[in-house]
Parts: sequence; C-alpha cells; structure tokens
Amino acid sequence: MMNRKLIFILTGLLSIALWLVSCKQDNHLNVPSQIDITDNIIPISLEPQQTIIHTNDILMDESLLDSVSARPFLNTKISDDKKHITLSENGTPLPPLLYLKIYCRQYEYSVLLKRSQKVSYEFKFVSLDTIPHKVQIAGDFNGWNPKNTLMLADKNGYKCNIVLNPGKYAYQLVVDDKWMLDPANPQKIDNNMGGFNSVINIGQKKNEKLPKLFTLGVVNNMIRIKTLNKPKKFFVLWSNFDLTDKFTKYQDDIIEIKIPDEAYYVNKSTIRVFSYNDDGTSNDILIPIKNGNVVKNIADIDRYDKAAMIMYFLMVDRFFDGDKNNNYPVNDKEVDFKANYQGGDLAGIDQKIKQGYFDKLSVNTLWISPIVQNPQEAYIEYPAPHRKYSGYHGYWPVSSSKIDYRFGDDNTLQTTIDDAHNKNINILIDFVSNHVHEKHPLYQQHKDWTTPLVLPDGRKNIRLWDEERLTTWFDTFLPDIDYSKPEVVSAMSDSAMFWINKFGIDGFRHDATKHVSEDFWRALTLKIKKYARDKKVNIPYQIGETFGSRDLIRSYVNSGEQNAQFDFNLYFDMRNVFLNDNLPFTNLSASLNESFDYYGWHSLMGNISGNHDLPRFIAYAGEDLKMNEDEKEAGWTRNIKVINKIGYKKLSQLMAYIATIPGVPVIYYGDEIGMPGAGDPDNRRMMVFDNLNTDQQNQFEITQQLFSIRKNNMSLLYGDYDLLKSDKNVMAYGRYYFDNAAFVFFNKDSKSVKFKVNIPKEYASVSLKKYFSGKFNISGNELLIELPPHSFEIITTR
Repeated sequence: MMNRKLIFILTGLLSIALWLVSCKQDNHLNVPSQIDITDNIIPISLEPQQTIIHTNDILMDESLLDSVSARPFLNTKISDDKKHITLSENGTPLPPLLYLKIYCRQYEYSVLLKRSQKVSYEFKFVSLDTIPHKVQIAGDFNGWNPKNTLMLADKNGYKCNIVLNPGKYAYQLVVDDKWMLDPANPQKIDNNMGGFNSVINIGQKKNEKLPKLFTLGVVNNMIRIKTLNKPKKFFVLWSNFDLTDKFTKYQDDIIEIKIPDEAYYVNKSTIRVFSYNDDGTSNDILIPIKNGNVVKNIADIDRYDKAAMIMYFLMVDRFFDGDKNNNYPVNDKEVDFKANYQGGDLAGIDQKIKQGYFDKLSVNTLWISPIVQNPQEAYIEYPAPHRKYSGYHGYWPVSSSKIDYRFGDDNTLQTTIDDAHNKNINILIDFVSNHVHEKHPLYQQHKDWTTPLVLPDGRKNIRLWDEERLTTWFDTFLPDIDYSKPEVVSAMSDSAMFWINKFGIDGFRHDATKHVSEDFWRALTLKIKKYARDKKVNIPYQIGETFGSRDLIRSYVNSGEQNAQFDFNLYFDMRNVFLNDNLPFTNLSASLNESFDYYGWHSLMGNISGNHDLPRFIAYAGEDLKMNEDEKEAGWTRNIKVINKIGYKKLSQLMAYIATIPGVPVIYYGDEIGMPGAGDPDNRRMMVFDNLNTDQQNQFEITQQLFSIRKNNMSLLYGDYDLLKSDKNVMAYGRYYFDNAAFVFFNKDSKSVKFKVNIPKEYASVSLKKYFSGKFNISGNELLIELPPHSFEIITTR
C-alpha cells in the first residue's frame, strides 16, 4: 500500500503542475524599469476616522504620484502639493486589513493598511476624604505628563475617557499634584525604579481563534503556506506589488504562491503574507528571495540582510585601548575615574575585529557610541548631587563631523570600517541630533537655532522629559536644537549624511528619538533613501532610542522615519520575569504578543540584553543590587558584584530569549561574560578580555553558542513564531521556516520540571538536535521535555 505521505506529496505536485501549466503564459508583473519605492513599505496603522500619510514615507519623489485608492472602504484625497494623502472613513465597515493602491506613472503599488483597534476607556476616581481641587492622570498613554489629561468632576467623583489601543498600560493618579496609585484598581506593576504603578489591560484578543500562517514548503519554486483557523482574506506582496489574485491559489487550507518572473532579475527581494478572519489578524510571513528563488541556505545570507542582524553595542572609551598615544583623560581632580576617559579607542575596536572577537559571537553588526569631538573640560551635572563628568561617552558634541582625537582620526575610522566590512560586519554609529554642547559652532553662530533654556513661567527647561518633550535641555551646557526651523532640519540632516557619504557607514543608532521633531527624521530618511538609490547600495539601517509607550515608539517606526526602535517595554517585562521567581511567563509571552501587534511579527526592533543607561541585568540577578535602591548611588558607593551565582543562569535565560525571538538581538558589551555594574557610570566599566574567572568564561561560551545557533538556523532569522506553552514557571515556543525548525524551552523554577508540548507533525518525524542540558523524547507529535532548574533548551531540525 502506497505510503500516505507519498500520496500527499504526489497529489500536491500534480495540483501545482496543473496550475503552472494553466498559468504558464502569464507569470509577469507590470513593473517599471526603475522602481519608485525602494524598500518594503511597513504596514500603516490607521487612526480612527481620519489618517494623514506623508507621501515621502512611500515615494521618494511625490511629483510622480498620479492617484491613490482604498475603495470602497476609505475616501482618499491628495493635497495640492502632493505631499500628503488623507484617508477618511466613509461609513463602510473597515476590515482588519486592506490595501491602499498607489499609482505612479501608470504603475500600481500596494501598501497594507491596518484598521485602528483603539477603544475608549473610562478612568474614574472617587475621593472618600476631602474634595480635591484638581485630579489628573499620567501614564504610558500620555507621556507621563499629568498636564495632558485632566479628570472632570461629576456627581460621582472624577472621570475621563482616553482612546487607547489594546494592551497593557501603567499609570498613576495625580491628586492636587500628589502622585498615587489608583485606589480602585488592585492591579499594579513594578515601575523599574523601586516603586509601583497601577496597570490596566485593555481589549484582550482571543488568540486561539485568530488565523495562523506557517511556511510549509517550496515545490518547483512554488511557495506553500499552511493556514489554521481559516483566514477570511489573505494578502501576498512581492516587494510592494500585489500578488494576491494573479499569483496565488487557496485550497485545502494551503496558500500556493507563484514567484513572479521579475523576481529572477532582482538580487534580493521578499515575499510577505498577511491574513485575517472575523476575530482579527494573523501573524505575518516574511520570505527572502534571491534571484527568483526562495532563500533556504544560510550561506545566501550576508550583512545586508537586516532581518539576520546580530548586533553588539560597545562604548568606544570603555571597550579596548588599542593606541596608548591618544590617552588624554581630563586633568581635573574633581572628576572621578569612573567619569573620565579610560583609553578605549577606534584602534582597539579594529584590533578586536581583526582578532575575530566578534566572529566568535556571530556578531555581524556593531553599534558604536558617538565618536565626534567632545569638550576638553569636565562639566558639573545639573541634578543633585552635582557630580563632575567628562564627555568620555561622546554625547556632548562640540563638532558634528570631527572625530574625537582621543578615539582616533578619519584614517582610523575608515580602516575600522573597511576591516569590519571585510569580516561581513556592519558599522552603525551613534548620532546625536537632539542637542549640541554649548561650544559647538552651531550654538556659537546660531543661538536662535536652539530652544529657550527658561520657560515662560520662569522655570528652567531642563530634563522635563515628558512635559517639554521636544524642547527640553538635557543639561545647562547642552542646548536643545529647534527643529521648527527648516534650515536647522536641513543642516543637521546634512551632518548625519556626512558620515554615510564620507565613510560608507551602514546606518545609525539615533539618540533620544522622541525628543527630536519628526520633520528631522523624515528629512534624513529621505536623503538616505535617495543616496541608496543613486549609489545603488543597500539602504542604511536606522534604529532609535525612545523610552515610552508602544504607541509612542511605533510612531517613529515607519517607512519614512526609522526602521526600528529598541523594544524597552519588552525588555522591562523580560527583565522582571527572569528576575522575579513569582512573576509568570504569561506576562512575558503577552508582552511579546503586544509587540507583534504594534510592530509586526518580522520587525527589525532591537531586543536588548541591556544598555548604557540601565543597571546591568546581572547586578540584579546576582542579588547585589536591589530593585528598590537608587542604582546610581549604589554604583558610586559600592563595588557591585555577583553575590549569587544563580544570576549567571538567569542572564543565560535572558540571552537565550533574545537569541531566539523575532527581531534584532542586541548584546551590550560585557553581558557576554556577565560583567556587573549598577547605574551609569558603573554600568560602563572597562571591558574585560583576559583572566576571566570560571563563571565568566562559561557565560561567554553559552553566549557564543546561543548566537551561533541563531546565525545558522533560518528559522531563527525568518521563521514563524508559535507559542506552544506559557504558564508560571515554564514557556515553550517554536520557530518554523519551511524544513528548518527550532523549539525553545524555559524553566524558571528552582527545581527540575517535565512537561509536554505538541509540535507540528511536519517536524515530529525528522531528526532533531538539542544543544544544552535538557532531555527530550517524542511520541507521535508530542514532545516531552525535561529541564534542570533555571535552565533552557533549544532543539532544532538537523
């Protein structure tokens, strides 16, 4: 009797062959010789009622725009200067996903639109004691600025309505200027500063009913996508061209996709798949294409594949001293060693590149802290206790184009970049656009190009992070740049382009993104895209830093501004769950799903192990630093160490998580060895390469193995994400990319655990490989895993 699997395969082959024959004469798209849109357009999230799109977010040259359409769901209008497209609801019920059709020179492009999920939520407050004069609310939804939301009095107390996306929101009430938890809400969350905030969860989705998409196989270059929970409609895009009708077929819960002939003439492109049913949207699929063929071999991946980036962040002065001749710490007895230059430089980075240090960690992208000239002198920080610092960190620019002589010169930088590129490594530089130092020529020659230091009410506008988000100064000697002036936008975006034009860097990490006008981000990104088009090179990558709600962060993640931001909300949830034995994994899996909702399932968001503004994870996990203490003062007054070695196991779990979820993992220098440190500047100690102790060496080897696994498995770069189990102490998920799969398991309990998960039948009968200390066996499609305390396991197809 013929094997059932063989019958299934033969039936599928016959179906595909008949379809190919019937369509053989027409496998072409109507594509111009010069594409007007040079990168995948990130799906646009609609606002309720009306959405205004900047045309340059989609097209580099708005004059090419002929017309747009979102019929029958939305009315569309193009402004007279073609700079904006307005989409307005017309009463027709909107589906969860729909296309905006863009017509340029008679060619049709398709941009995916996502229906707004926002709902109105009513906050209430009843005072049982005195009648307050003023009640406000501050939280993730309004930039933590109580002035933005006043609660109005009625006969039952105070209330306000806020329109919010589904998700988790932290907040506090501000009653007569006194901050407090919501007495009517027992739910609270750690505020990562030693206290708590009230928290609400809005609009939880029924995830078990949502459609799911999985990459099933490729037969004769025909892509097959398996679906669960039957999609009502699906969308398929090659680059920004719609394939849904002409190149696809849906039958027996399988989507079959033909690759258009035009893809064979393009070195690299992608196919993206989206879908929805009545319960909401599915995950999305991202498939890399090389010269018309699906990329399945890891050898076809290089540093230009942004989804395959493994990033390493280092502070130049604190990494490695490669040239003793440029060591010039500030000669000031008031400056502590921790706040002074310690000798790291570009030559040191270059030496480690050539020695293969980053190769050992599978790193293919380096983000280096600012390298521009900083002041010769030290400065006293405005907030108490008014310590004195040098500009060792690079964030006080007195020039936007000159390299700090303490780090090297133009030749050193160019050599470092060239050596990195020869090793298949990208170089991102940290660009400071929010402010300059008071000695910078911009401020010396154009004081009117900066915002006022003193507010109309007489207060100094210093570090009012949320209240004066776009105008606040970071310190008395750091004037904030005023981007309301077009000439300032032009000058500063030219300054950023200088580094791309002269040195050929591969992109930017952008400091303090939320404090800079979106006019600047759009101007810079447009210049970058035009540079890439004219030079016929890969579009440089941009990732920004924004502390705030996911809604705020997402506002900068679009095709006209930045590729990504660091996902701090996910990091804080990750940190809390891995640190706190009492917090369940369900918190973390819910947080990741929320990030998927906001940024997509294959975003380029940065998943960090830590950074230079936060205490090191192992300082908490090693139990020397407490969550309820002042982390900065701890770093100044104590030598923070790893007291409890369980901290290394918890750090390894965090590393395993960022190494295996979608997004771009970012290793903060020193985390690969478990280097401790409290708050800034203690979290910026000089990197240690030699004489590692046993725990540090073991941590390095685990980190090395984790990112080698990621680098060598397509499923961990482009794979679908499938949550298999999540409860208090255990979590499991799968990543699938055609015939390559990875299964990831965690146990945060203090004792060994065994548990079962069901895995897709396609992978249950193939040879599997484990990498760490777990044990497993398979019966049918049921996988039984046994994990030691505080451990993880990764199992992949061989």
